[in-house]
Formats: sequence, C-alpha cells, structure tokens
Amino acid sequence: MEHLIRSDFRSKITLDVPRKSSGWDYLRYRVLALQKGDVYEEETGGDEIALVLMEGACVCTVGDARFELSRKSVFAEKPTVLYVPPGERLHVHATSPSEFAVGGAPAEGKYPVRLFRPDEMKSEVRGGGAARRQVVHILAPPLPAERLILYEVYVPGGCWSGYPPHCHDRFGGSPYLEETYHFRISPAEGVALHRNYRTDTDFEEIFSVQDRDLVLVTQGFHSTAAAPGSNVYFLNYLAGELYDEQRATPPFDDPRYAWIKENWEANPWKLPVV
Repeated sequence: MEHLIRSDFRSKITLDVPRKSSGWDYLRYRVLALQKGDVYEEETGGDEIALVLMEGACVCTVGDARFELSRKSVFAEKPTVLYVPPGERLHVHATSPSEFAVGGAPAEGKYPVRLFRPDEMKSEVRGGGAARRQVVHILAPPLPAERLILYEVYVPGGCWSGYPPHCHDRFGGSPYLEETYHFRISPAEGVALHRNYRTDTDFEEIFSVQDRDLVLVTQGFHSTAAAPGSNVYFLNYLAGELYDEQRATPPFDDPRYAWIKENWEANPWKLPVV
C-alpha cells in the first residue's frame, strides 16, 4: 500500500486502511463522508474502535446507548470521541452532512462504551520558535483505552511539528506503534511537507501533503512542516505493543536534533547574512 493516500469522494468511505492491505498488525483506519440521512454500521469484532467527528452532526447507537455528536469543524472546536469495545455494533445516522474517522486495534474488552468530551481532553502548546504547535490529547493517557492513542495537532503556517523528529519503531529502544496522519489545511489549497526516514538504512520518504490527505508512518523518524500561509491540522491514530497505561511511553528523538529542546531559538540568523 502507498504511504501517501488521497481522499476519494466518489464513495462514502473516502479513506480506508485495513490491516490486511497495509501489512500492519494493530492499526486500521477509515474516514466516512455522509450526507444527511445516510447510515454507517460496523461490527467491532475483536477490536476496540474510536470514532472522531471532524464536522457535521450524527447520532451514534451502541446497544442501548445513544450519543449525539456535533462539531462545526476541526478548526473551530475540540471533538467528542466515541470509544466502543470489542463485540459491539456501531450504528451512525448522519443528521447533517458529516465527516468522521473510525480507527480500531485488537483489544480484550477491558473498557466499556464511553463518550469522551472536550473538557476531559488535555491541550498543550509544545515546542517553541519555528517548532511551536498545539497538541490535544483526545484519547491518550490518562483517558483509558487498551491500545488506541489519538491526538489532534495544530501547526501554524511556517512552523514544524514533531520536531525534533522522533520514532516509535523499536529503534533506540522506542516502543513499536503504527500511526496515521490525516491532514486538513487552511486554506484548502495550502500545502505541508511530511518526512519519514531512518538513520540506520537508506529509507527516506518525503511527501507533499494536500488537504484531506493521509500519510502512513510505517517506520523511522518523522516530522511535518507547514508552508508559510498554510495552517495545518492533523489527526493521529496510533496503536501497537503499548497496552493500557503503557500508552504514555514517549517516542525516541533523533539524537542529532534533540538539542533543540534545550533552546528553541538556538542558532538564529539575522538577515542579510552576507
């Protein structure tokens, strides 16, 4: 499977990354675009799943539980996140044109159905200088799940995210996690660059990312840069060998660039240089 995937709006499922096709062991991911009155159903099987509404309004039913979700857009407010354990059926009825993500990972059924609300989600500004961004922990410790980890990240135009580049592929003692980056860009004609690379092999990927593109992080260090004038949002789903509270384990930073955390304004140039 290609590691840069464009959204396809010819069907309700605009993005689809099943484990079988991706070669992954843990994470699966898809995005739905429904018109008012459309219905989507999914059996969770042996997976826990999390639904993130990006815009619109819908009613979700799991067994006898009923949840109403709404969101103006990813640029206007935090989401509500619906968590569904294994062995359940999710029913989604769109009450307005809606776009939402559903991702899953193998689980044992430790946690019940739950709707995580915006006021439960930690939000922080990370980094500094040209690596300043907002990170919203929409399903990350201490919010409970078995394997799923979810973030929403906001990167101002001209800034970098995930810097210094970091990895979670067992290199440097890091945990193994599979990850998706689902991008929204404002304005819609804006652009971002995403890089995946390794330092112990010649693996290197650099993608020019457009609005509603999806990037798979299968290995290596990675980071994202927003072009000037292009404000970038991305939704991260991760899953792997970390279980329950272990999900708080940090990734491993590329040692060549980790020094930037000590001084985000280090090594500045003043123009003209010559």
